Amino acid sequence: MAVLEIRHLPDEALRRKAMRVTIIDRSVHRLIDDMTETMHAASGVGLAAPQVGVSRRVIVLQMPEEELIVMVNPEIVKGSEEGEVEEACLSVPGYCGQIKRFAAVTVKGLDRRGKQIRIKATGLMAQALQHELDHLDGKLYIDRIEGSENLHRVELSE
Repeated sequence: MAVLEIRHLPDEALRRKAMRVTIIDRSVHRLIDDMTETMHAASGVGLAAPQVGVSRRVIVLQMPEEELIVMVNPEIVKGSEEGEVEEACLSVPGYCGQIKRFAAVTVKGLDRRGKQIRIKATGLMAQALQHELDHLDGKLYIDRIEGSENLHRVELSE
């Protein structure tokens, strides 16, 4: 496993729509493992393949005290009412912003073995799933901000 470089704006890899994974082979397993190690090294709760410069529809998420979630070709199949949330991103360091996200989502995709999975999530997990799926479509949370007053600079800790 390796810690990969996390891409930051204005890197074009963050703006491309990622390609579907057609075969979950050894290269996809290595990508998942490297993304997981990279996410942990950066103290993140989620990471999408485009954030490490790979145009594949793969995400990893791990909430504190929870099991790792790996999804290949994920998509939202159901969303609830929207609410205001605060978000930040490893690819946009030094900022956070207020945006609207579904309060609850149902997401389907494949696990690392190619088995169909479906996740129903609320709260931070629902927010993180939506955030990472946006990355797969070349979108960042800052694209969802309505008005510059909703984007704030934050101090980065070492």
